[in-house]
Amino acid sequence: MENHSAKDAWEQAVATSLGKQPERKESFVNASYMGINRLYTPHDSISLQDYDEQIGYPGEYPFTRGIQPTMYRGRFWTMRQYAGFGTAQATNERFRYLLEQGQTGLSVAFDLPTQIGYDADHLFAQGEVGKVGVSISSLEDMRTLFNDIRLDQVSTSMTINAPASVLLAMYLVVAEEQGVAWDRVRGTIQNDILKEYVARGTYIYPPRASMRIITDIFAFCKAEVPKWNTISISGYHIREAGSTAVQEIAFTLANAIAYVDAAVQKGLNVDDFAPRLSFFFNAHNNFFEEVAKFRAARRMWARIMKDRFGAKNPKSQQLRFHTQTGGSTLTAQQPDNNIVRVTMQALAAVLGGTQSLHTNSRDEALALPTEESARIALRTQQIIAHESGVADTIDPLGGSYYVESLTDEIERRAWQYIDKVDELGGAVDAIEQGYMQREIHQAAYQTQQAIERGDEIVVGVNRYRSEEEEEPELLRVDPSIAKDQAERLAAWRASRSQADCDAALAELRQAATGDTNLMPLIVKAVRAHATTGEICDAMRAEFGEYRAQVF
Repeated sequence: MENHSAKDAWEQAVATSLGKQPERKESFVNASYMGINRLYTPHDSISLQDYDEQIGYPGEYPFTRGIQPTMYRGRFWTMRQYAGFGTAQATNERFRYLLEQGQTGLSVAFDLPTQIGYDADHLFAQGEVGKVGVSISSLEDMRTLFNDIRLDQVSTSMTINAPASVLLAMYLVVAEEQGVAWDRVRGTIQNDILKEYVARGTYIYPPRASMRIITDIFAFCKAEVPKWNTISISGYHIREAGSTAVQEIAFTLANAIAYVDAAVQKGLNVDDFAPRLSFFFNAHNNFFEEVAKFRAARRMWARIMKDRFGAKNPKSQQLRFHTQTGGSTLTAQQPDNNIVRVTMQALAAVLGGTQSLHTNSRDEALALPTEESARIALRTQQIIAHESGVADTIDPLGGSYYVESLTDEIERRAWQYIDKVDELGGAVDAIEQGYMQREIHQAAYQTQQAIERGDEIVVGVNRYRSEEEEEPELLRVDPSIAKDQAERLAAWRASRSQADCDAALAELRQAATGDTNLMPLIVKAVRAHATTGEICDAMRAEFGEYRAQVF
């Protein structure tokens, strides 16, 4: 029972204090515009009677406190720095440098032409080759990217969506050339096309054709590449487009429901593919909101899989996620401040129970990271892991009156969004009607207005500015690599059997008209030395290209 006399006395003290010194703001809200109470007590939090249902124990349903029984006491999260620029050779050198510095997994950034399925010598690729990631047009590029890196000794995440099937096929062919069996290959393709229509834009085919390719990948990997995570359902880009934390997990889980629905409708057993689904979230600056967001997302996914899809395998109910610190929170002004922002965000991800983490580099608001900046970003993770002590107990903020209350409230609001998406017919229909896009645009507009009014302070931007700043040393991609890449590609095409390549592409195009699983035919085309663009073109010819609606 609440101690009213003590609470009454405290409230009287508050009233006296406010009479002398008002609070800094009339009202306090977090980044999702949720009100923040002055104080949280046991009455705002979970009761002991509801503990097992709402929170439970690590490694146990509903996984609020984490998906493993011992979490980081057994093994730290995978330190997986996102990297890629210029040529496959340049990126391979960065990969090997980061592995030498203690990185424990690879994460590949592809350039824009690769992301939308065009070769480096395509007209649409001009000016973009190697700019925001590595250029991969051929199997030869993929071989170079992983030169001297054994694919049975490292897990690789590839941030690729529309042409994910092609890049996965190239990766598998490189693995077999190294003598690595496919059942020993570990990693993830992002392969989350729905968020591309919502937030990012690197789509190729219309949504329903994309969903067909994705479910083909689920079925293929179940049989052939059992340790591969077939999709990383991404809230990261939804957040980067301006969503709130609540929208980030709500729309991500709504998209995840659509993928599971599509696979089940195709005849797959949910427990056969769901354990290889993974997620990708953002970590922004509002520390407690971010921790609570991760805990709420885990609990919601467990309930979705158990109650909605009838998944029986506990691994199907576990939300495993990679986190990247918030790129949109970094500022070009006073870039060293970004080290502090990234540290806070990384700490929130760890306290939220992430399985894998990328920490952004301080100079990413200005350019691709230099080697020095990338090293500092990796060291940030290593200091949190080895020096802070936060990984020595599980879910250390669990039981905090504030964090538990916030976890409940984020979950409640996220369910409201999912219910709305269901009313509209599911994620694909909601996207086609522009619902998610409008909600995100509105949230982004609100945030920008708050910054411009000064209600939301960004240090170094709208407060505490410096008059004179020195521009740090930046990494510049040599524009001549586009010409070199085109010449290598021409030599690659000249060296292959054109008849074999044409036959493989024709077979793939024919299969796209039916319901044959496309993955084995994409692998066949890669072995026939077809390029990224050629394979995507074969499917473009049958599926067409998506044109965004204007909302």
